[in-house]
Amino acid sequence: MQIKDRLFIGGRFVEPATASTLDVVSPATEEVIGRTPEARPEDIDRAVTAARRAFDEGPWPRMPLAERIEVLRRFRDAYASRLRETATLLSSEVGSPITWSTRAQAGAPIGVLDYFLALAPEFAWEREVPGATGPVLIRQEPVGVVAAIVAWNAPHFITFSKLGPALVAGCPVILKVSPENALSSYIIAESAAEAGLPEGVLSVLPADREPSAYLSRHPGVDKVAFTGSVDAGKAIMASAAANLARVTLELGGKSAALILEDTDLDRAIPALMPHLIPNNGQVCISMTRVLAPRSRYDEVVDRLAEQFRAMVVGDPLAPVTTVGPLVSERQRERVEGYIAKGVAEGARLVVGGGRPAHLDKGWYVEPTLFADVDNSMTIAREEIFGPVVVVIPFDDDEDAIRISNDSDYGLHGSVFSSDEQRALAVAARLRTGNVGVNGGGIAFNAPFGGFKKSGIGREFGPEGLQAYLETKSVYTTTRH
Repeated sequence: MQIKDRLFIGGRFVEPATASTLDVVSPATEEVIGRTPEARPEDIDRAVTAARRAFDEGPWPRMPLAERIEVLRRFRDAYASRLRETATLLSSEVGSPITWSTRAQAGAPIGVLDYFLALAPEFAWEREVPGATGPVLIRQEPVGVVAAIVAWNAPHFITFSKLGPALVAGCPVILKVSPENALSSYIIAESAAEAGLPEGVLSVLPADREPSAYLSRHPGVDKVAFTGSVDAGKAIMASAAANLARVTLELGGKSAALILEDTDLDRAIPALMPHLIPNNGQVCISMTRVLAPRSRYDEVVDRLAEQFRAMVVGDPLAPVTTVGPLVSERQRERVEGYIAKGVAEGARLVVGGGRPAHLDKGWYVEPTLFADVDNSMTIAREEIFGPVVVVIPFDDDEDAIRISNDSDYGLHGSVFSSDEQRALAVAARLRTGNVGVNGGGIAFNAPFGGFKKSGIGREFGPEGLQAYLETKSVYTTTRH
C-alpha cells in the first residue's frame, strides 16, 4: 500500500488544495494498492499559473537548445534508472502482462524521449527564403503552455509522446493523469525533480474527468494534447475551442488486418498475433478485425483459434502470462456486454467469451474469438477495448478494401500477402493513418495518427515536434 500526500505542481511537491483523494485498485486482486491526492480546480489554477510564468518570463523557452537538451537527458536517465519499478507498478495498476509492460509500458517511453533528443539538434528551427524586400526568416517557436491529458491504458508511453516534443520545443507542460495510474505518475514527477527541470516547467496532476474538463478549457492553456476515447476527444476539442487553443487528438481505432488469398499463413499468423490483443486488448492500435478470404476462411479461423486457446491468462506479474485482467470492473462489464451483443446478433463464438474458471478474483475476460461476423455487427464497428477479435470474410481484394474502409475509424491496419507489391497496392487504398505490410507496429521517427474519428494531428517523427511549435515569418529589408 503506497500513500502519497502531495502533488507535483510547478516542479515542487506541495500540499493539495483539498482533502480529495484517489484510490488505486489492483485489477488482479481487486484490492486497494495505493492512494494519492486528487487535483482539483484550485490545484490546476496553481499549475497553470506556474506554467504561464515559466513560459512568459522564465528561462525554459529562452534557454539555448543544447542546455535544454542537457536537462532533458538528466530527466531521461533518472526515469530510465527506474525501468523495472515502473514496469512492475504499471502492471499492478493496469493489468498489463509484465513482459509487455517492461517493453512497452516502461521501455518505450525511454525510446520516445531518446528520439526527440536526437532529432532536436538536426531540426530546422530556422530557415531563410527570399522575400520582396529581402530575406524572410522563418522561425519555429514553442506554442506555449501545454495541457497533456493521457489515458490509462499505456500512460507513460502516451505521456512521453507528448512530454518529449513539448519539452524539447520549450513548452511548459501540465500533465493530467488518470485515477487508475495515479501511483506510477509519481515516478515521472520524481524523475523531473531529480533532473532539475526549472520552476513551472512540469506539473503532474492525478484527477478524474471533471478536473480534466476544467484544464482543457482553461484560458491559460495554449495547446491541449489528448489521448483517449472519441467522445472525450470531442468534449475536449469543444472546450479548447473557447480559447482557440491548439489540439492534438489521438483517439480510438477499429483496425483491420487483411489476409489476402496468397498469404503464407505459417508466416502471417505468428506475425499478426502480437497485434491482435496486446495489453489485454486495451490498445487503440489493436487489429481487432481480421479480414479473411472466403476460400481460406475456415483455415484462418482455425489457425487463430489454436493461438487463442494457447494464451495464458493469469497474474500480470507472472512472466508466463500473456493476458492479464482488464483495468477495472466497469471495463470488464463493458467488454462482457459487447460479447453478449455479438452472440445476440448472430456471430459464432469460437473461443472464450467468459471469465477464466481458474481465477476467482480479478477483472479477467477470456481471450475471445468470433467468426461468421458481418461488418455491420456492433462488435465489428465499435471499439471494445478488450481481448475480443472478430473474423470477417471477403470475396476479393476490392471487397477487402471496401470492408476495411467501412469504419468510423482510421488509425491502423495491416495487409498480409506473399506478394509485397500486391500488399502495398492494397495498403495505399486504405483510409487509415498507419498501415503495416506483413506486420504492424509504429516507429518513433515516423508520424503516427489517424484518419476520420481516430483523431487530429500527428505524434512522433518531425511532425510530432512541429505540433508543439508556432511558425513565425520575419521580413527583413535589404540594405544597398
